Amino acid sequence: MADVLHDHVIENDEEDLARMGYKQELKRELGLMQNFGVSFSIISVVTGMSSLFLFGLNTGGPAVMVWGWIVVSIFTMLVGLAMAEVCSAHPTSGGPYFWAAMLSKPEHAAMASWICGWFNLLGQVAVTTGISFACASFLSTVCTFKTDFVPTSKTQIGVYAAVLVTQGLINTFGVHILHYLNNISVWWHALGTFSLVIAILSKAPTHQSAKFVFTQFIDGTGGWGERASHAYVVVIGTLMAQYTLTGFDASAHMTEETRNAAMSGSIGIVMAIGVSAILGWYLLLGLLFSIQDLDATVNSATGQPVAQIFLDTVGTDGAIVLMVIIIGCMFFCGTFSITSNSRMMYAFARDGGIPGSKFFAVVSTKWKSPIRTVWLACTLSFILGLPSLGSTVAFSAATSIATIGLYISYGIPVALRVINRENFVRGPFHLGSFSYPVAIAAVLWIMFISIAFILPQVDPVDSQTFNYSIVAVGIVLTYSFGYWFLSARKWFTGPVKQIAAEEMGIDVMDPSTAKKFETEMKVREVSDT
Repeated sequence: MADVLHDHVIENDEEDLARMGYKQELKRELGLMQNFGVSFSIISVVTGMSSLFLFGLNTGGPAVMVWGWIVVSIFTMLVGLAMAEVCSAHPTSGGPYFWAAMLSKPEHAAMASWICGWFNLLGQVAVTTGISFACASFLSTVCTFKTDFVPTSKTQIGVYAAVLVTQGLINTFGVHILHYLNNISVWWHALGTFSLVIAILSKAPTHQSAKFVFTQFIDGTGGWGERASHAYVVVIGTLMAQYTLTGFDASAHMTEETRNAAMSGSIGIVMAIGVSAILGWYLLLGLLFSIQDLDATVNSATGQPVAQIFLDTVGTDGAIVLMVIIIGCMFFCGTFSITSNSRMMYAFARDGGIPGSKFFAVVSTKWKSPIRTVWLACTLSFILGLPSLGSTVAFSAATSIATIGLYISYGIPVALRVINRENFVRGPFHLGSFSYPVAIAAVLWIMFISIAFILPQVDPVDSQTFNYSIVAVGIVLTYSFGYWFLSARKWFTGPVKQIAAEEMGIDVMDPSTAKKFETEMKVREVSDT
């Protein structure tokens, strides 16, 4: 009976995919918990919080970190709910990119998906950069414990490359391996975070006061509090929380590999945000209460305040264990970020959206994984991480790029769902009467943070402190709009109808048969007229 029900669910999923114009190519091996686990692992509160903890302490301090986390969590949940409703109506690996086309008027569909796809690609690459670069940084830091090792830019880039290559190799072997790693990752994050906080709180010689944790404001930006206002510092200080609570669209990118996708993908998004918000606040409070000496923590010789907290509370041996927990979280997070990244690139390439689409839009028949886009994701992330070598400001900029790119790509389909709400066909997951106000609030929040995170973060602004996120976002804006009007509008049609080609026995992504496909389509057009 269970097998019959399972087959029925798979059949319904494939019918939904066929309705949207695609054939089933990726294996449907993931259930609700696995789908949730991918987003939960990519959000990875341990990764985001640990990598930007120094930024948080300098940009508003404990008060902004604690209360900013709550505010950001609430608005992120609104974004997630709006996205989950859209995901339920359109469950496909293209995620926001595909939704933008489906929610637009037909004459604007191609342009909407084109712009959304490029912002999502930017965010996906940047978030993989931030995650894996942080993993490499923490690996380099823990290697200095009880050794004479001194990290340099050369060793850092070597470790970074090794991390990306290893994550790429794991993704190369297909979803059957990721399925088990996913389960391990969920428990590693949950139990690891819980154990970490218990360890530092129980072993800390002293604890900070509640007044320090909940009310202490720190302006370590170099003077923005005086030059602009404390409100300015508060606004840019929310980056730590917003960057951490990013990447939940992974549940959407994995829907073509998920059973009962119309519900599982949506619930996966909402669950991942909710669980991460609670777990993250718990971790944040544990770290702040366990700070022994604020100045020594901020100016730690390790370069990582979190590592200094471990050393001060549980000693060197204990710190090594806790650092391994964090590095494990970061590694899992980066691995699944590449999984999500590669699926998005594959979906975009499948529709001709990126240079070399015919080469990249291929799924390995043996591993049922888009291997070429896996390595494209690794390569682009490696390149984007190079400016962060020896520069915490550049790393913060990379996290800003990730946050802005991803959230703009989230906001485009949600905004289109508001604009064209009369044509929206709900899926099984919907918000009822709350749908419209939630979507509007989500769009307004995304507009706010997209402006906030391109603002200068350190005063004075010079070549070393410049927030280059505005450059990266500007390049994508210029390229996506410029290339659209110059060329892409003439040939890019948005999500392609792959089934029509398959019915002719043609692989539209095979260069040797592309002309045959074009000829067949022209013949059909003539016969139809």
